[in-house]
Amino acid sequence: MRVALVLAAVALLAAGCGARSSAPFTAKATSPCLKKQGFTKVTTAAAEVGFIAGFAANGGLTATSPHGNRVTVAFTASPDEVPSTERAFRKAAPPILKAHFADVLRSNRNAVIVWTTAPSDADTSSLNGCLAS
Repeated sequence: MRVALVLAAVALLAAGCGARSSAPFTAKATSPCLKKQGFTKVTTAAAEVGFIAGFAANGGLTATSPHGNRVTVAFTASPDEVPSTERAFRKAAPPILKAHFADVLRSNRNAVIVWTTAPSDADTSSLNGCLAS
């Protein structure tokens, strides 16, 4: 009987009580949260987010963190597309950024994140907490 109760409780938790969806993150769903977290100049306009993010399957966005660090996020169709999008960002980066590209490049599921300078833990946490489907 106890085993059945424990299994039922685990099944409820796994069914979604607080679990995140596996649906891809999107620019449209993420941007309102960033604004609430104090990010400014948040835009999802393809003409303003840059070529790579502008053509990403689930959109792109740019924003400035509360600490002044500019970020660009490209939302790919799936995590499988992240490596090729990372390569595209690396190839298009200016020479001064290429030297420390590993410091500014992040990814989370289908989101490829490029900061202007190495982000603070607070900025990284705020952005990751806002990623939404």
